[in-house]
Amino acid sequence: MYPNLSSRQGALQGRLLRGVLAVSAALALAACASGPQSGGAPQFGAQDAAFKGRVSVTDTPVVLAGKPVTLAGRDFTPGQKVSLSYGGVALGETATVGADGTFRTRFTLPASAAVGRYQLVASAANPAASLLVPLKISPDVPLSGQDRFSAQFKPLVPGLYQVAYSARNDRAFVTSTLSRPPNPRSELVKVNPQTLEIEARVTPPQAPAAANAPANAPAAVFSVFGVGVDDANGTVWVTNTSQNTVAVYSQADLKLVKQFEPGLVKHGRDVVVDEKQGKAYASPFGEAYVAVFDTKTLAKTRNIPVATTRRGPDVKGFSPLGLFVDEASAQLFAVSMTTNEVAVIDTRTDTVKQVWPLEGVDRASAVAYDAQGDRILVASQGTDNLLIVDAKTGKTLHDVKTGAGALSVTFDPARRLAYVANRGAGTVTVVDANGRIVGNLGGGTFPNHVLADGKGGVLAVNKARGENDPEGDRIGRITAR
Repeated sequence: MYPNLSSRQGALQGRLLRGVLAVSAALALAACASGPQSGGAPQFGAQDAAFKGRVSVTDTPVVLAGKPVTLAGRDFTPGQKVSLSYGGVALGETATVGADGTFRTRFTLPASAAVGRYQLVASAANPAASLLVPLKISPDVPLSGQDRFSAQFKPLVPGLYQVAYSARNDRAFVTSTLSRPPNPRSELVKVNPQTLEIEARVTPPQAPAAANAPANAPAAVFSVFGVGVDDANGTVWVTNTSQNTVAVYSQADLKLVKQFEPGLVKHGRDVVVDEKQGKAYASPFGEAYVAVFDTKTLAKTRNIPVATTRRGPDVKGFSPLGLFVDEASAQLFAVSMTTNEVAVIDTRTDTVKQVWPLEGVDRASAVAYDAQGDRILVASQGTDNLLIVDAKTGKTLHDVKTGAGALSVTFDPARRLAYVANRGAGTVTVVDANGRIVGNLGGGTFPNHVLADGKGGVLAVNKARGENDPEGDRIGRITAR
């Protein structure tokens, strides 16, 4: 019998899980380090000082209650016996490490297992060694609402990343980057959002070779990742994540207007534009600030420092990832994946108004805003959920489990619906302003980004699993019927 992982633990699990696991893991590690037992007393032999073993989930990107789980180990000692447990109960059969230092084992989760994050214990013998193995059980949200929404998808180009929309010109702009050898590539693509047909495409200019690049490495370009539009100046802004900078292109013909120098925005992820204030904002992931640019002079003007509200020796700094700007209220929202917070910034003064800690999320990734309800929406990969937060108080109003790997969120003000791209689940979940799921639509392989056009439609792009994936690298348009 497995330890109880049912939903009856849900109320206590979030607060007690880490402490319980730490105690049970310590006991298990002490027991498993003993090696063979004699006369009922453990024999505490020295553990393998050179142990580098690792164990991870394999065969499936998503772990669900009631489904089999396969774990693969590597860098173990050939011949070691490895067992896994949770709460002192064995999971699956003991595995024997092969000559290559690897093993596989499998068990089935109980159907009553609660959604959440767990730590299993992997115990090895001959020689003795042990480690904790993280396991995340994701929500299994069934498809629904196909009668309420229409979705049209078409293949586009390899390596899709984000999509932006020009309301003035009714055109979409999509970034794509494939960094994998032997044929790395990157493109900025202009698309008709009604027909989803490509109208223009451009490859960015060649970038300086990285200092650690092999001598025979193919020439790199200024790879495009994040994207935002500036209708006031007829431009498209992109982040060049690999080169730590940004660039500006013309909406009309995709000609390069300005390529900023490398190193200006470290690991830039998102870029958004406040046309009323004439500013573009970029998120340098890993840095505790938001970068600001003048959209007319095309110059970087400042960095807005953002301090975390978290305290403790293990707390990292605020690290912006997802951005959203609301021009009407002159507010920029920036979510931090490292500290699970959302910052509210005044775009008139470029000062931080508030930093709200987010509870019940891990790896917060994207943010949107419901102006009518004055609510902040945050999608989080690590906890597979959408958080709806009161923008005035920071209080969580609704915590919605949308599906594995909630990566991107957008809000359609016309119908007051949030759309969440769940990368692991392969779905786009539609949630109303009161936190009710009103649809869960197929989004293809690895949905990566969603964006409302402000007119009742939502554009979506997804990635592919390999080169010949019929459900990958597509652009889609979703509308409520």
